[in-house]
Amino acid sequence: MEGEAEEENDDVDEWDAKSWDDSAVNLSLKHGFSDEEIDSKPEPVVKKTHKECRCQANKTATSDAAPKESEDNLRSPICCIMGHVDTGKTKLLDCIRGTNVQEGEAGGITQQIGATYFPAENIRERTKELRADVKLKVPGLLVIDTPGHESFTNLQSRGSGLCDIAVLVVDIMHGLEPQTIESLNLLKMRNTKFIVALNKVDRLYGWKTCRNAPIEKAMKQQSKDVKIQFETQLVQIITQFKEQGLNTELNNMDKKMRETYRIVPTSAISGEGIPDLLLVLAKLTEKTMVENLTYRNEVQCTVLEVKVIEGLGTTIDVVLVNGVLHEGDQIVGPIVTSIRALLTPHPMNELRVKGTYQNHRAIKGAQGIKITAPGLEHAIAGAALYVVGPHDDLEEVKETAMGDMKSVLSRIDKSGEGVCVQAYTLGSLEALLEFLKTPEVNIPVSGISIGTVHKKDVMKASVMLEKKKEFATILAFDVKVTPEAWKLADDLGVKIFMADIIYHLFDQFKGYINNLKEEKKKESSDEAVFPSVIKILPNSVFNKKDPILLGVDVLEGILKVGTPICIPQRDFITIGRIASIKNNHRPVDIAKKGMKVSIKIIGTNPDEQQKMYGRHFGIEDELVSHITRRSIDALKANYRDELSNDEWKLVVKLKKLFEILHSSSDVIMYGKGEKNVQVLVTRQWICDSMLWVFNSSQI
Repeated sequence: MEGEAEEENDDVDEWDAKSWDDSAVNLSLKHGFSDEEIDSKPEPVVKKTHKECRCQANKTATSDAAPKESEDNLRSPICCIMGHVDTGKTKLLDCIRGTNVQEGEAGGITQQIGATYFPAENIRERTKELRADVKLKVPGLLVIDTPGHESFTNLQSRGSGLCDIAVLVVDIMHGLEPQTIESLNLLKMRNTKFIVALNKVDRLYGWKTCRNAPIEKAMKQQSKDVKIQFETQLVQIITQFKEQGLNTELNNMDKKMRETYRIVPTSAISGEGIPDLLLVLAKLTEKTMVENLTYRNEVQCTVLEVKVIEGLGTTIDVVLVNGVLHEGDQIVGPIVTSIRALLTPHPMNELRVKGTYQNHRAIKGAQGIKITAPGLEHAIAGAALYVVGPHDDLEEVKETAMGDMKSVLSRIDKSGEGVCVQAYTLGSLEALLEFLKTPEVNIPVSGISIGTVHKKDVMKASVMLEKKKEFATILAFDVKVTPEAWKLADDLGVKIFMADIIYHLFDQFKGYINNLKEEKKKESSDEAVFPSVIKILPNSVFNKKDPILLGVDVLEGILKVGTPICIPQRDFITIGRIASIKNNHRPVDIAKKGMKVSIKIIGTNPDEQQKMYGRHFGIEDELVSHITRRSIDALKANYRDELSNDEWKLVVKLKKLFEILHSSSDVIMYGKGEKNVQVLVTRQWICDSMLWVFNSSQI
């Protein structure tokens, strides 16, 4: 399923699992694994005979042998690392793991999501210099390295609340940056606890390296100048957080946990402050989140990434928060298949790093897992996975899983007019759709898809070329575009905008729309006639015949260069067009109500008799803009926001004066009244018949 199913009756095709032979479940685990060496020692968590997994939807009773839910049985907290681009998020994890994933990233920026599990014994080892006798109730820490804040959205989508705590990485030299503030707003909206990692302290001028030391010990080694630099930057950043409505303070493990957010200074290069960060994460979660971290038997699982790996085929990386996954379990969401193998990297490694995997018969949450199974090509990153228990109805589970997609599809504009949007995951797609429907943005969406933009996506967007050219657009959020798709888009005239930040995508599209509007304005400038009523000033007739030069007072509306002028009192005789306007001897393009200006009027048709002041009109006459049905439609289409309510009221007044017929868009009701007489009710009739608030759409 790649975003093409936009109608509910397509659901049947999404669940067609006939091509997946039941015998595929029993395939040898060693099949196809030649390139990825797998540790053959299974580490079962519970016996396969005691199956306690259940679908979230069906609340099936669990086995008596399943782990008990109690405050003494905690799962590992799930932590998301967030922050602005290039603040050192991945480098921070590299430092803790002792690996170098960052070198494999394009430009040092995280391209996809990675999950790393830190066992409690590793945390104790890294923090022993800070606290030798530390006792941890949690079994470890599962950390998600994000390509921004979007995977956090994925984990939080549909109220699942999979992310327990976040580390907000801030560059000490730069403070709060745009993506930092985006992440902050998201954290506040989701009411998620977080810790601030004040990274790159090693960039302070004169910093003395104390590798992997607690930050207090490292600070004691620094000179007075370095400490002053640190204090200055810290105060500035605390102030920036206050401007965002948040109280923060420097971490001190001896203090009680107060209603403030902790700042832990760190260096991802030399490791200072890393022990403090690990200890704060572990202790803060187990002290303040006991209810959330209490292990539950109900399976709670989300797909992080779908990718093809040589030797394994298509795999999915998932975060299992609660419950147990077993080899052979039937899973749904939005595909239906059975788990062939459950793989995890060795502790302190992450899922993205190619290397040896440990194979498991069963895995208990919370854990990052790579799953191999038939038919994973149509799995969707960001979607929930459901396990079909022994007493579950498969069709009901399918319906529950499909609810995630239906909630997204419900946001598509029913009129069929709008842009096409494409994102890498279901969660990021939801975030983008949510943003586009806000009143400040209000961009309609006609089609959605997940994953790379292909030629078929361009063809789908090209349908809008015949309806609304500006909507023949693909908003590609954090996804790639194939060269073939680019070429087809250029040939057809479909616009593709790419960005990894939602706001940047909107800015690109807004700029494109504004350019189109300007082009349309130029094309319709001769047709669009702005409404105006002017009066000739006494002793201000400077030339009586073509070109007529007059001093006038603008009584109502907007007088623009190019406006055709006529005299209603003289059988609507047209005397010409405004060739120029001067205000205090300076040429201007427009004159508004209350301004006294001089104007030059030239004839519009050389074959007609030229009009003359004194013969065809006089000082007692009012001069008005000569509007037509066509000029009104041009105003409404391209200049709607440039006219005030009073100016639109003048359009209505002149429209009545010129007896202009209503356009089809003005008719709001057509039916039969009493005595079977046909009645045509128009906006104008309403305007004349009752008091109401005027709006430009009523013309």
